[in-house]
Amino acid sequence: MKLKLVPSLPSSGWPGIPEEALTPGGSKMASLDRVKVLVLGDSGVGKSSLVHLLCQNQVLGNPSWTVGCSVDVRVHDYKEGTPEEKTYYIELWDVGGSVGSASSVKSTRAVFYNSVNGIILVHDLTNKKSSQNLYRWSLEALNRDLVPTGVLVTNGDYDREQFADNQIPLLVIGTKLDQIHETKRHEVLTRTAFLAEDFNAEEINLDCTNPRYLAAGSSNAVKLSRFFDKVIEKRYFLREGNQIPGFPDRKRFGGGTLKSLHYD
Repeated sequence: MKLKLVPSLPSSGWPGIPEEALTPGGSKMASLDRVKVLVLGDSGVGKSSLVHLLCQNQVLGNPSWTVGCSVDVRVHDYKEGTPEEKTYYIELWDVGGSVGSASSVKSTRAVFYNSVNGIILVHDLTNKKSSQNLYRWSLEALNRDLVPTGVLVTNGDYDREQFADNQIPLLVIGTKLDQIHETKRHEVLTRTAFLAEDFNAEEINLDCTNPRYLAAGSSNAVKLSRFFDKVIEKRYFLREGNQIPGFPDRKRFGGGTLKSLHYD
């Protein structure tokens, strides 16, 4: 099930919709613990295709622009294959990617940044600007970009101190790998590797139209599983430091931030 969310004025959660309706499989899924992961990046980088691949293990046939926020879910086995293994429910919040530093744009998106446990930063490997804009997206979501102009990079250098005390697990994913000629891949991937360093995050590069990039046992699948494990660990086993600074922990789907619910 995919939910499309539109920011609005206060309301109390999901009126009239039982918990079971929000979880595939009814009561079994409703009983799972959950984490919330933002999926951020410019419009057109392939966030919706990525989320669909992660949650449905299928290629999204007809991607469309995301307005507001779209939520899809993935079942993840924490510490799979160990005595601590436990199944969790990953909510992937695909936030519409209109870039802008105007306060009205930021305040519209800010309603989706409540009680976040992890962030996936998505950029288009063929679009250098989309890579540079990840600094803006990350600091906006972490409530660090307090300057209206949103200037985060000076003379090509990124101030890593802005992430010195970040407690929210991050993952950087580059899309459209298939569109880079093999003779150029080393150059492009060397350039984008600095993103992962700056964010102190692991990096995955893939083609969202080919599920083999996330095939079970592949290095990408291992990185993804490790990221989700880290998000879960921060949320449920390290209670302190798992909330975005400036955003109090609110009841899930509450806080008066959502207006409408649509089913695809």
